[in-house]
Amino acid sequence: MSARRDRLLRLLTAYDPADEDEQRYRIEMLDLAAVAHDPFDRTHYEPGHFTASGFVIHPDGVRVLLIHHGKIGVWLQPGGHIDPSDRSEVAAAMREITEETGVAALTPVTESIIDIDIHLFPGAADQPEHRHYDIRFAFVATDADLVSNHEVLDARWVSLAEAGLLNPDRSVVRPIRKLLADLSCDG
Repeated sequence: MSARRDRLLRLLTAYDPADEDEQRYRIEMLDLAAVAHDPFDRTHYEPGHFTASGFVIHPDGVRVLLIHHGKIGVWLQPGGHIDPSDRSEVAAAMREITEETGVAALTPVTESIIDIDIHLFPGAADQPEHRHYDIRFAFVATDADLVSNHEVLDARWVSLAEAGLLNPDRSVVRPIRKLLADLSCDG
């Protein structure tokens, strides 16, 4: 457990927040990562637990992958819980992307976090409402074929403008804007 916690603390300490929201999230995340319980334990609901998600860039470099989440009914990036068998947080994000969309040919843009967010996950019969402390990574797909699963109502490649129409929330638009701006600077 300590190696996982140490890695998480290193990732969060190295992350440079882009705005006041992310600065606040980073402080809360560092606090949660430093406490005695397992910060990855999906059954720890007060205040919540860490998750990992991925923003995937289409091979064309101008679109990203969003899913229509089955449980919460909104468009967002693929992601989910960090399992004990995941060798790292970035590996957890990759596993979730593949499980939810079928996209398996992924190259991490970096092993570092590209965005962070804390959001409320709604309660259900098997769990109370709780917070997800989401660490986000960026990937480039070499194959754009999508295959959705039972957790996903739909999956599609979208432009920044389309993403903003599907889900205008800053937590989705902010990282997409960061990624696509970075790509346009590289080209």
